[in-house]
Amino acid sequence: MSSIQNLQTFDPFADATKGDDLLPAGTEDKIHIRIQQRNGRKTLTTVQGIANDYDKKKLVKAFKKKFACNGTVIEHPEYGEVIQLQGDQRKNICQFLLEINIVKEEQLKVHGF
Repeated sequence: MSSIQNLQTFDPFADATKGDDLLPAGTEDKIHIRIQQRNGRKTLTTVQGIANDYDKKKLVKAFKKKFACNGTVIEHPEYGEVIQLQGDQRKNICQFLLEINIVKEEQLKVHGF
């Protein structure tokens, strides 16, 4: 009892970075695709979590052309740059992001009704 040996230190976050090499270049952990109800039947689709390596204005331009909807990039104080599109474009955005290899399917998180 005279000498208490200190056990090895344990870092619970040491393995948190494992598996990062599996992600495509420039993406965060998850890309969140949400839908928000506006007035009446109108909806708004938001895309959050696309890394800064990608030019979001060019992505919005491609979304607008492919989905025939209007869209913009807004600066959110908590989430950073968020893409907003008119209408329910959740499935279209998922397919488009997978086609151009920005994300893998397990990185997409779709929210909404």
